Amino acid sequence: MFEFLSTQSAATDHLNGAVSRIESNDGPLLDAYSQTVTQVVRSSSNAVMHLKVDKPQAKPNPRQPDNMAGTGSGFIISSDGYVVTNSHVAGGATNIIASLPDGRSFQARVVGDDPATDIAVLKIDGDNLSTLSFNDSDLLQVGQIAIAIGNPFGFQYSVTAGVVSALGRTLRSQNGRLIDDVIQTDAALNPGNSGGPLVDSHGRVIGVNTAVILPAQGICFAVASNLAKYIVGKLILEGRVRRGYIGIGAQAVPLPAKWLQALEIPTKGGIQVQTVESGGPADRAGLRPGDVLVQFEGKPLDSIDLLHKALDETTIGQRKSLWFLRDGSLKQVEVTPKEM
Repeated sequence: MFEFLSTQSAATDHLNGAVSRIESNDGPLLDAYSQTVTQVVRSSSNAVMHLKVDKPQAKPNPRQPDNMAGTGSGFIISSDGYVVTNSHVAGGATNIIASLPDGRSFQARVVGDDPATDIAVLKIDGDNLSTLSFNDSDLLQVGQIAIAIGNPFGFQYSVTAGVVSALGRTLRSQNGRLIDDVIQTDAALNPGNSGGPLVDSHGRVIGVNTAVILPAQGICFAVASNLAKYIVGKLILEGRVRRGYIGIGAQAVPLPAKWLQALEIPTKGGIQVQTVESGGPADRAGLRPGDVLVQFEGKPLDSIDLLHKALDETTIGQRKSLWFLRDGSLKQVEVTPKEM
């Protein structure tokens, strides 16, 4: 009996010692994580700006002010003062004051904004500006550290940290188009943090914080850095992102089974034309309300989003093949998209 108790006591002591060693190891692990976040914030926050934005507003009451004030965040990407933010923050602004954590403030002007991806570029004039650089978002992995930095109040920044929860999400932009390359993260966005950077453990930008689903808990989104970098380049060089349009109002519809079998169409849905813009590309091509579009340049069209995606800048002014159903038969026309 004594031998059993001694053995049991030894086992208990061994277990307690193992637990103590595990608990003692937690400290350095947490310190390493904390050090990563604090180092990133220390190196990145000086490039994150607070944006005070004035926009015109409708005036049902004559005594209301002409402008409505809003706030957001942005971040500097070049030493000559280019700043990235959200289109919904800066678009349509009549006045923007951009402030840095060091107390400096600048008058900012809009270089260009793209509502379809919720990206905008501003320009400020200043010296000794800290900058952030874009990383390759194609290299991201689910589970890696993601740090959201914003400057919602001016003169002080806000930081939340989490992980990349999902990649390749889609998000509906303010003009109705889908943003395809979206990062989902549990790094919460505070009010006023829209337009701030989502950075990795090295302080490189992996996304532009753009939205939060309010009914959900901790589900936040950022436009992936590769898409943001492409849009930013277009806005700086050209002031806009060119896209094509054919001038229709339409909705997605399922196709009757008899049409699928008889016409051997490689899709189960199409886009039914509701309205046709007078004198637009679709009108000139002979499309009419009631026509059901099924293919564009040989690619199936079973949603409005696929048509939007197909109408990129390379289609502008180019004759493109469009297949559609009318009166139970499959027809083909050539349509020349215009610039939107």
